[in-house]
Amino acid sequence: MHKKKNGLRQGIVKVFGNPRHQNVTIPVFTILIALLVGSVILLALGKNPLGAYYNLLQGCGLAPKASYAGHKNILTDFMNFLSYLTPMIFAALAFAVSMRSGLFNIGISGQMLAAGFAATVTVGYSTLPAALAKPLAVLVGVAAGAAVGGLIGFFKYRFNINEVVSSIMLNYILQYVCSFFINTYFVDAVSRQSKAVSAASRLTLVDTAVGDLKMDIPLGILLALLAVAAVKFLMDRTKLGYEMKAVGFSGSASQYAGIRVGKNLVLTMLISGALAGLAGVTYYLGYFGSIRPRALCDTGFDAIAVCLLGNCNPVGIIFSSLLITLIDKGSTYMSSTAGGQAEISDVITGVILLFSACTAYIKYRVARLADREEG
Repeated sequence: MHKKKNGLRQGIVKVFGNPRHQNVTIPVFTILIALLVGSVILLALGKNPLGAYYNLLQGCGLAPKASYAGHKNILTDFMNFLSYLTPMIFAALAFAVSMRSGLFNIGISGQMLAAGFAATVTVGYSTLPAALAKPLAVLVGVAAGAAVGGLIGFFKYRFNINEVVSSIMLNYILQYVCSFFINTYFVDAVSRQSKAVSAASRLTLVDTAVGDLKMDIPLGILLALLAVAAVKFLMDRTKLGYEMKAVGFSGSASQYAGIRVGKNLVLTMLISGALAGLAGVTYYLGYFGSIRPRALCDTGFDAIAVCLLGNCNPVGIIFSSLLITLIDKGSTYMSSTAGGQAEISDVITGVILLFSACTAYIKYRVARLADREEG
């Protein structure tokens, strides 16, 4: 029995003990545990877990379905998946930037709404041609998101108001203010959502004919990949990125070293809000094309799980975004095909978030086991 325990301990240390590989091995462990929990729930409901998980892939265009509607195939499903994925990448990057300076930006959904609403009423309802409308919508969204994010940073710097409190309060304020104007001036009588934006301002080319297919082409996905590269460069190669990291470790020590902590906090939230603004315009003027009143999108909150799963690393965020979006997007098809509840996807995402939050503890326990082995 003692030999078995030693063997298990050695195996854990061998797999998880290398600090260079922990940013990969621990998230993979987290994902496997979450899928195992989901499998237990599916088995309890009398469903086949392997079949249900395969349905998730089918719902995202990563595996073929048994049949397709006219002018649709696996490629059209995948392009729709990319359109849904794009805002998630931006939102997770926004959270990663705020975490760099030790700020918890839980107001990403509100910043997305502010950006989407501002771009919708200024550009989405205009008669501008596509060549002007699309880039202008992006710029307006970036400005609106940065303004809200910068305000949160200013409150933190000037009045020492906790960013969690101020961002949550701004979420509610933006939600109800935007809802008031939508229901008063811009509501669609049939859908009860905001009126659809013009095709020229839409950041997803909807029902575009490609051969015999009609697909949604997300223009923002390339911009999202560029944003990943830009944020990675900012964090690793710039003075500002170093100062953000220093402030995140210790504000008082950074101030003693000559770093302007207040300015850093405001700049961090400006950049975070700008990225959230990009998420907002690619969500409301891209994937959907309208805004539902009195509601905040889940993307801004799911971005927290995505960022933590990706270890707040821009490159890791690409892969974690793919996973979380796959679970979310594919759950509808899984529910209709396998008969399981779509909420199972929320359970899996929640377990991933729970274990991702325990990453530091897992590293600590592995280090303790490694010390015992060496002793």
